Amino acid sequence: MIKFTYKTKVYYKDVDQMGVVYYNRYYEYFEAARTELLQSMSIDVTSIENEGYFLPVITSHCDYKVGANFEDILLVNTMINKPPKATMRIDYEIYRSSNNELLVTGYTIHAFTDQSGKAVKPPKGLVHILKSNIQSIGSD
Repeated sequence: MIKFTYKTKVYYKDVDQMGVVYYNRYYEYFEAARTELLQSMSIDVTSIENEGYFLPVITSHCDYKVGANFEDILLVNTMINKPPKATMRIDYEIYRSSNNELLVTGYTIHAFTDQSGKAVKPPKGLVHILKSNIQSIGSD
């Protein structure tokens, strides 16, 4: 398993009239955490796209347990449990850092496509990096 923790703060723009994070903002937290996870392994999304590969989200799911509030510090645990084949699944858990309370769980599934949207095999370089990181973590 590859795991990365992304830290973010809840700003006023993130909350609804009740002072609770608006439900769709969690998907934005997922996206930021996913980008930082890949960057932590020196995988640059722009470089992948420049090579002609795209990773659109084809499925997304979010289970809301407890709402986050204005000025909370959130920890977004982002995990890849197995190397991609035709698709890649990324799992998420969001915790309130002050008390480690689990607020949200979810996942996104990504396809690999070319610029026209046609399904393609994942880039070999990406698969190699992910497999290496999964194996190195698993051998500890």
